[in-house]
Amino acid sequence: MHSVVLTKGVPDFREGQVSFDEDGHLERGATPTVMNPNDEFALQAALQTKVKQGGRVSVMSMGPPGYESVLEEAMGVYADDLYLLSDREMAAADTWSTSITLSAGIEKIDEEPDLVFAGFKTADGETGQTGPQTSWCLDRPIVTHVISLDVDEADGKLRAKRLVEGDVDEIETVEAPLPAFVVTDPEFEPSYRRAEHRLRHKRLVAETEERVEEYEDHLTTWSAEDLELDPDFIGLDGSPTIVSGVDPIPKAPSEREATMVTPDDEEGMEEVLETMRPMAGGD
Repeated sequence: MHSVVLTKGVPDFREGQVSFDEDGHLERGATPTVMNPNDEFALQAALQTKVKQGGRVSVMSMGPPGYESVLEEAMGVYADDLYLLSDREMAAADTWSTSITLSAGIEKIDEEPDLVFAGFKTADGETGQTGPQTSWCLDRPIVTHVISLDVDEADGKLRAKRLVEGDVDEIETVEAPLPAFVVTDPEFEPSYRRAEHRLRHKRLVAETEERVEEYEDHLTTWSAEDLELDPDFIGLDGSPTIVSGVDPIPKAPSEREATMVTPDDEEGMEEVLETMRPMAGGD
């Protein structure tokens, strides 16, 4: 059973990590890049599949050379091998040309994947389009909003429960033939009910923790030429999306007053300690 997980690098939006220019626009070069948080659910789903079915888990991303750190982070969750699709020709791609590139990368892997996993949506785009569009390029059945899944390799089927949101949230159980495409929901929870599965999960996590220290030995990088991609269909030239404008991100107003205290201000430090002491005692 071979699974491929798609991931993307996004700005680290945690407080204190994001850098903006004077107009309120995000400065990507000055903001750390991390693995898209929703992609961890896809990684957990692929890991669960490996624990129960065996096989191999590959992780793939499209981006600049700096995205190697994103793949390193992904391997920290779990991966047997890593693929980075990186080329200036791929830059400034919208979701459509990204999907074309990713589908070409998936098709180039020597072993056709039984399952391709993607996260719900990215923290910097929020469109949720890349997964379904990549599935369309691969001509595979797709199951979205997956919160649990199981694979019947003998029957060549995927059985999944998916969250259907509406006036009242419902759980829908569906089947799809393999090979298939899965988009995990943030509500996805891996399940390891059997003791042998829990032990195998523990062993695989320990193995990937060792492997991540030398992740570059497990990394393959492909250019547009390697993937035999037409420059007219990838990157900015292959993107039909037209951005009419970008609004600055509003700066949140401060809701609390702050008193600055330096370490050499003995009186001020004593006041800080007096303020914190009741909290440290649990009061």
